[in-house]
Amino acid sequence: MKKVIVLLLLAVTGYYLVISFMDLGKYGPVVETGVKDFYLEKTVSELHVANTITSIIVSFRGFDTLGEVTVLFLAATALGGILYKRRHDVGGRSVLFPSSSIVKSGSKLLFPAIILLGAYVFIHGHLSPGGGFQGGAIIATGFLLMLLAYDNFSVSHNVLSFIESFAGIFFVLFGLAGMMMGGTFLENFMPVGKLNDLFSGGIIPIIYILVGLKVAAELTGLIYTVLHEKEN
Repeated sequence: MKKVIVLLLLAVTGYYLVISFMDLGKYGPVVETGVKDFYLEKTVSELHVANTITSIIVSFRGFDTLGEVTVLFLAATALGGILYKRRHDVGGRSVLFPSSSIVKSGSKLLFPAIILLGAYVFIHGHLSPGGGFQGGAIIATGFLLMLLAYDNFSVSHNVLSFIESFAGIFFVLFGLAGMMMGGTFLENFMPVGKLNDLFSGGIIPIIYILVGLKVAAELTGLIYTVLHEKEN
């Protein structure tokens, strides 16, 4: 059954890839007038997004972003697989030094603030500098701080796997939904709202939230695995 599902997914992905490559000629005039001017104009007039970089990464070149997220996932999975059999149990981290009470107390105070900052960065990625990758990395540093401060601090790999899978699946589903509605991959099919409002940009902020969650889960799991590596 699993093989059938995989083959169906590959067939659907291949079908839409072929269609996308066949439609590349439709965008010839855009290249002639300048891609830069096209991005700058359409970001505000059509997408109602204040951050042009965000509109390029998530909308105009969203398929590239999916590839980048996939590469990060494969790299984290490969490293996690290599180090998995060399892991200590919780409390047996050979790479850490005992933390003082000041470090532990400070980490406990900073941890929720770091998580909040990371969430703010990717939720507001369409309005200000930042985005999914940056916000996810910030959240991962919060978990790194707690792992360095507390010997008994643990992270549930089942929860991380669920968050990562949820974010990745819905990223692809939103992309395919745009294609099924007669557009392209990650076509902005939702109401774009008003410029500079939080609820604006259509699917762009939603995609950035999914990317932020996925990056945070992947990096946190990778950090946890590395910190539990056994000494040779």
